[in-house]
Amino acid sequence: MTRRNPILKWLDERPAWAVIAVSFVALLVLWHAIVVIGDYPTFILPGPLDVAEAFVRLLQDGRLVRHSLVTLSEVIPGLILGVAVALPLAYLLTKSPLAERLISPYLIASQAIPIIAIAPLLTIWVQSWYWSRVLVAALVVFFPLLVNSIAGLRAVPREFYDLMLSLRATKMQIFRKMEMPASMPTVLAGLKVGATLAVIGALVGEFVQPKSQGLGFLLVTARFQFKTDEVFVVLLTLGAMALALYGLVTLAERRLLRWRRFGHSGARQL
Repeated sequence: MTRRNPILKWLDERPAWAVIAVSFVALLVLWHAIVVIGDYPTFILPGPLDVAEAFVRLLQDGRLVRHSLVTLSEVIPGLILGVAVALPLAYLLTKSPLAERLISPYLIASQAIPIIAIAPLLTIWVQSWYWSRVLVAALVVFFPLLVNSIAGLRAVPREFYDLMLSLRATKMQIFRKMEMPASMPTVLAGLKVGATLAVIGALVGEFVQPKSQGLGFLLVTARFQFKTDEVFVVLLTLGAMALALYGLVTLAERRLLRWRRFGHSGARQL
């Protein structure tokens, strides 16, 4: 029998937060070693300590908080707007073959156009710099959530529909009691992806709309000034923002899908 690596065994026995902490420390050590061995100047590759100093500096002068709040104020409405459009449209496309034949080709073709090419048009059509950024974030969220929602609704077993019809359930009862709970895991999986993509969408909107607010503006300014340590601070802040939104969706998933603890499928809930 193959003997297991003691390090891997130790990691398997630790809680998730401890494994993440160990991997984070290891990443910092590796990062610092690469900078020291390569003898890179700060404007090319700053070390962890340089980035930490830049983080404190941006935090103290208020720029990081101010620009982060602006970006977050674009991400959340963009996510909400994307969800508000994607979910009803997914239900329509699932239930209406005619709507699917008419709308689906345009939706699929639209995904061949990069969002960076659409964003400048939105800045022309939408006079508000704020709402043009929100719309870019919503567009990025829209399609992954739409696809997942359609997949979730179509994955509901036919037997569930037969059961609800035998009970003389109305369309609203079928939706509330069967379709919505049964498709919820897939929909929430799409929402996890959308939550992280909303951050990217808002950042793209800030790149295209040159308003001196948001993390995108801070990133571009730091890059042109060769302040690579501040660029790293912005990137890490964006990553933390995406992780926070992903975590919130995960918490919502645990709450909404508590019924799965009572069975491996939605049949018992129904």
